[in-house]
Amino acid sequence: MKLFNRWFFKENKLIVEFCEKNLDQFLTEDEVPKYESFFNEKNVQYKEYECQSKCKECKMAPYAVVNGEFITAATSSELLEKLKSQA
Repeated sequence: MKLFNRWFFKENKLIVEFCEKNLDQFLTEDEVPKYESFFNEKNVQYKEYECQSKCKECKMAPYAVVNGEFITAATSSELLEKLKSQA
């Protein structure tokens, strides 16, 4: 049965993309281990970009692009909770 499930029921991958400058601006040292733990989950894939050309949004609040959808939050902790709810 495991082999059957592996062939026909692929897990949904959560692809999370970040702007490096946005992370530098909003992510605190205390939150880094929490983010690392989340990114080590097997269904989560992430990538950092130097810039995503969303400068107006980038200056205002932490954000991520999740499977092509733009997600923002008031704090980086809140953003992480939103990311976890997508997984």
